[in-house]
Formats: sequence, structure tokens, C-alpha cells
Amino acid sequence: MGSLHPSERSGVPPFTVMTVLARVTELRAAGRDVISLCAGEPSQGAPTDVRRRLAELMAEPVPLGYSETFGIRPLREKLAGHYARWYGLEVDPARIAITTGSSAAFLHSFLAAFDHGDRVLLARPGYPAYRNILRSLGCEVVELDCGPELRFQPSVEQLDAALAGGPVAGLVLASPANPTGTMIGDEQLRRLADWCRDHGTRLISDEIYHGISYTGSVGSCALAHDPNAVIISSFSKYWGMTGWRLGWAVLPEDLVPGFDALAGNIALCPPVPAQHAAIEAFTEASYAEADAAVAGFARAREELLAAVDRLGWTGLAPVDGAFYGYAGIHDQLGRYDNSRDWAAALLDSQGVAVTPGLDFDGGHGDDWIRLSLAAGPDALAAAIPRILAFQRDVAS
Repeated sequence: MGSLHPSERSGVPPFTVMTVLARVTELRAAGRDVISLCAGEPSQGAPTDVRRRLAELMAEPVPLGYSETFGIRPLREKLAGHYARWYGLEVDPARIAITTGSSAAFLHSFLAAFDHGDRVLLARPGYPAYRNILRSLGCEVVELDCGPELRFQPSVEQLDAALAGGPVAGLVLASPANPTGTMIGDEQLRRLADWCRDHGTRLISDEIYHGISYTGSVGSCALAHDPNAVIISSFSKYWGMTGWRLGWAVLPEDLVPGFDALAGNIALCPPVPAQHAAIEAFTEASYAEADAAVAGFARAREELLAAVDRLGWTGLAPVDGAFYGYAGIHDQLGRYDNSRDWAAALLDSQGVAVTPGLDFDGGHGDDWIRLSLAAGPDALAAAIPRILAFQRDVAS
């Protein structure tokens, strides 16, 4: 008789930021004053109109049962209008799938687009869930080493070099990127999209931080260059609706049937009360509230940029967008072996939580950290003296 054991696919590493958050919760429960700069969670919460609509829904005698697998039609139509507003693009609502957070959008898109053994390219450093989901599905993940000289984004030359290992089924891009905050310019995005078209490669574009930028652009949408790209986004970041668990995918027509079938079997539908309330995310007042939050992230960004030299951090990634600072702490490690141990000691001694770079870059992240600006400028201003005190203690 065979023995029982977990599947190989379940052996993916945990998302370190969740481990750090658990420690933050533990310390706060013990009465510690903790400044959390580890999670990409905007502090402003959902727009007023969205929260008001949810309260109305809870008071109405309306059954909020299952929706269509792709979500309620009025919300998908609002999203189509959003693409016209921000990018001047016409998107058929039938191609928009509402999902349980962008996480489900990635899972269902990867399942619909790739087969076991397919080679998929990712930038490193990058969001670890891309890598972990793809590997759990049996895809061959090829990480492209994208350092400061490339502004932490992949180049066409790297894609060409990757062909030496065989055909490339997919390329995952993120702009603005997590953890670096760097954005891909429109011309570079066009070149990457053209390469994908020429090589039969599916482009998956993570655009969940669009609207949170400091360059004057909401971000370049890959659909403008590749109608067969998969666009993934979310209500979590720009609108601050993390716990509402609503994301979406804009799909090419060939993936719509498979995505629909997979999503229907895996999740039935996204959270229905959240869907109805999210229609109000597209009011003028909601856009204004979201933009005000972005202005707060910009002030937090300025706090970080002003402190980098005092902190002695190196190689800070250009914070074009999103709300992260990704920097090297090699000269500050002192008696600690890596960024994970350093970050754990900072949290325990000074009550400041940051995320070690090992989560985002298994090749070079042992002396890098990610610091979230989402908590706002006041939290940054309060955290910096604590970090400096910790570093002085490490150096002594």
C-alpha cells in the first residue's frame, strides 16, 4: 500500500510578507507599537460611495445570490468605460472577467493559457506569486535577471537569449512593478509586445498598480499594442479595496471559453455584494478620493527619497509608481547574514516591519529589502528614526 503524502505542487514557498504580517499581529497583541511597512495595502480603504452602496445593499431585501461566472454585467460595463476613460481603448464587456482578487485572475489565466511544461518568462526581482503559481501548475519558469542597469524590467535582448532554451509560451510583465515600482515606457512596451507577437508568446500584463504613479501617466496598457494580451488588474490598490477581493482580467477571445469554464468550476463567481458596491468605484467622487490617496503615497515617497542617503541604502529602484521602495542594505547588514534575519531583528527591536528581498529575488535578494509606502507619509516619518537607531546598534 502506498503512503499518504502532500502533492509536489503544494511545496511552494510561503509568501514571506504574510509571515511578517503574522508577527506584526502577534507583537501588537502583546501591546507593542509597530509601524507596518511590509504589506502593499493602501491605508485609505474603499471610496465613500462604495462603502455607502454596500450599507444600502445590506439593508435591502434583495437576495445576493450567485452572479454569472464573469461577474455582473453592470460592473463589467463600468470597467469597459474605465478603459475608455484612462486609455482611450474600446473593450467589449464580454471579454472582461471579474475575479476573486487579481490572485484568481492570475490562476485562471495561467490555467487557460499554458500547459504543463510550457516555458514562461518572468522578471527577477518580481512578485513571488507569479513564480509559485506557475511552478505549482507544472510550468517551467525562466527568471530574467533584471538589475538596476535595466531599471529592473526585461529587455528584448533577454527575451532573444531565452529562446536558446526552447520556445517561450508566455511572458509576464508588471508595470508599475512590485517590488521595485518601476514602469515600462510605452515604446518599450510596444517592443516587448511585438516580440511576443512575432514568437507566438502570450503576454500577461499585470496592471494592478495603474493609476498609482508619479510620472504623469496612469500607465501604459498592453492592449494598445497586443490585442491577444491578457490584462490583469484589481480594485485593491488604486481604490484601496484589498479585503473586498475583487480583481479582473481582460481576455483575448480565444481564452474566454476556457477561462469561463475553469473559473466556474473553481470559484463559481466572485463575491457578489462586493461586485454591486464596486460599481460606485467609477463615480467622479471615487476617482477623486483615489487620486487624493495617490497624493499621499507621493508624499511618503518623498520622505523615503529624502532619507535614503542617511539610511545608507544603495541602488534604490526608481519609484515610478506603485508604493514601494526597493533598496540594497548590504552595507547595513552588520552581524546579520541576510535581509530576512535583518528584517526580523528590526521588527523585534524597533517595531518596524519591512519585507526581505529574498521573497522577490532568490538570486540577489539576500541583501535587499522592500519598504511599503502605503501606510502614508506620517508612518514613514515615524519609522525612519527607528530604522536609523537599529542600524547604529548593528554597526556598534
